[in-house]
Amino acid sequence: MHVQSYLFFEGRCEEALEFYRAKLGAEVTMLMRFKDGPKMEPGAEMCGGAEMSGPPPENNVMHAEFKIGDSTLMASDGLAREPATFRGFSLSLSVADEADAKRKFEALAEGGQVQMPLAPTFYSPCFGMVQDRFGVGWMVIVPMPDA
Repeated sequence: MHVQSYLFFEGRCEEALEFYRAKLGAEVTMLMRFKDGPKMEPGAEMCGGAEMSGPPPENNVMHAEFKIGDSTLMASDGLAREPATFRGFSLSLSVADEADAKRKFEALAEGGQVQMPLAPTFYSPCFGMVQDRFGVGWMVIVPMPDA
């Protein structure tokens, strides 16, 4: 069994992919646009029972997969009906050292909002929380050294 995160950016997926590429070194391994899939007519039922009120913009991202380090995430523009909301979870980014934590944290904070500045904690020499410009929560952490 394997669990992966699937993020819906509601019309900003391509922008998010480029941001993660530039800031975290993400590599896009798959990208499909709505124009590449079967035509969907208004009123047609989609997977999960959602009904199309109108076709999504053809150049929007239907499905993308991207790697950050050893992890693969998936993303889409979804139907781009309303602004994306990312609640009830955060992505945890484990890095090797404090210098890398600072670089990644500052990059993710660009245009976003720091929720907890990077600082030592009882469980990490360097930990912080940030919400990026797309609303995705990130926890940047340096693991404790082995005793």
